[in-house]
This record gives sequence, structure tokens and C-alpha cells, in this order.
Amino acid sequence: MMLRLQIPSPPPPKPPITQTTLKTLLSATTTTTDSGARFRQKLLYLRHLNVNPTKVLHINPNIRSAPLSTLHSIAECLSSMGLEFAAVGRILDMYPQLLTADPYDDIYPILDFLLHTVELPFSEIRKSITRCPRILVCHPESQLKPTFDFLSEFGFAGPNKLTSQTTLLLVSNVESTLMPKIEFLVNLGIEYNEVRSMVLRSPGLLTFSVENNYMPKVDYFFNEMNGDLEEIKRFPQYFSFSLERKIKPRHRLLREHGFFMPLSEMLKISDGEFNLRLIEKRLHIVGEFL
Repeated sequence: MMLRLQIPSPPPPKPPITQTTLKTLLSATTTTTDSGARFRQKLLYLRHLNVNPTKVLHINPNIRSAPLSTLHSIAECLSSMGLEFAAVGRILDMYPQLLTADPYDDIYPILDFLLHTVELPFSEIRKSITRCPRILVCHPESQLKPTFDFLSEFGFAGPNKLTSQTTLLLVSNVESTLMPKIEFLVNLGIEYNEVRSMVLRSPGLLTFSVENNYMPKVDYFFNEMNGDLEEIKRFPQYFSFSLERKIKPRHRLLREHGFFMPLSEMLKISDGEFNLRLIEKRLHIVGEFL
């Protein structure tokens, strides 16, 4: 006799949590005495935010004892800065410690710093935080201000002052992160004032790793490309291009055909434009022999 296994049907998908449901959850925190029920309410809210509960509980166990209203207030705080719902959830998933933060003690001082010390327009706050959410977990006085003072003195002031594109530099430690990069460029033989000019033109230079970016690219530039340091000064954006995906393939093609292009011409153009210029150079040489 053949036994038939009964495969249970999959459970129906859980409905999305609506604003009405959220209000019900929040009001329930004041009436529910069952700690298990309150905990489930918080898990539902995390699901609504697209935040991983397992990750949250591992990184921020304080969430177990925090009321649901605390989670809701921090989400509302971030939303008030212009952040979209999806961005709020993404940030809270990246930094679960924010879920139990106090907006007035932990978040608004950072907002105040960006508005009144960095002098970032409020309309740019959202872009700044989206670009670098880590700024929300940095202390304004002990972490952000020393870096801001250094960057201001270095040249990020006046027409070159920090913008929503460059405030990510504020989360860097001066001694362990920023200075080693500046010193590396100076040790190449570039004057300090020239390094400052390069950085102000290309602020990304202060975000690249010395070991993983500067060293291999400098090695390839001098030993394989026989490059001139002056060209690095003229085009510091060289360090922003992928060594394996762009610099090496394009340089090797030029070398194979005996051609030369300045760094800016070799790297800034698209693949299609690069190939077109390569063909034009080859046709030009053929034409000279006809």
C-alpha cells in the first residue's frame, strides 16, 4: 500500500503594515502588559521599515527593552530631514544603534552642526546623509569638529567650503585617515601646496586607500607607463579610475599599437570613444604610407 505524503500549502503572504496599523501598534504599547506582545509589535515595525530584526538584535540588544515609540520617533526624526521612507529603513538597517537613539540628544546636535558650523543649507542635508549615513553615528564635538577644523584650514573654506558631496570627509580621523594620504602624495615629490590644490580639485583623493589604491596605481604609472609626476599633478583624477578595469586595459592597447594619450584623454572618455580614437590613430598612420 502506497502512502501519500500530504504537502502543506504555503502560508498566505503577510499583508503590508499600513499607517492605521502603525498607529494601533503605537497605542498598544501603553495598554499591553505582555512583554512578548510588545516585542512582536517591534518586530512588525522593523519589518515595515525593511530592517533586518536578527541583525538589529545582535548589534543593538537594547531594542528589547526600548518602547516602540522610541523606534518610531527616530524614524520620524530622519523623515523630517527630508529622507525618503526607503532611505530611512536602509540607514537604520546599516546602523541599528540609531533605533534606540534619542533624537534630541543624539541626532539634532548633528543636524545643528551641519547647519550652523558647516553651513550646509537645510535642502542639502538629505543629500549629505544619504551619501554618508555614518555621519549620524559620529559625535559632533569629539569627532566631526576636529576634522572640520582641519579641513577648513587645509582649504575647504570660502568658495571651496564643504558641500553635500564632500561632507563625507567629516567622518574621517585626521591623524589615522587624512594625514597618511596627504603625506603619501607629498612623499612622491609633490609640494604640500600642490597636494592641497589637487585635493581641492578632486576631494575624492582623501577617500582612497593608500595600500589598495595609491600604491598599486603609482607603481603601475611609473614602472609600466613610464609616467611623469607632472601629469599626476595635472590629472589627479587618475586615482579615481579602476586599475584593472580601465587603466591597464587601455594602456596596454595603446602600447600594443605604439600610441600615446595623456591620462585625461585616455581615461575620461567612454569605451566607445576610446576605441574610435584608437581606430582614427591607426587610419592616420595607414594614410601616411599611402
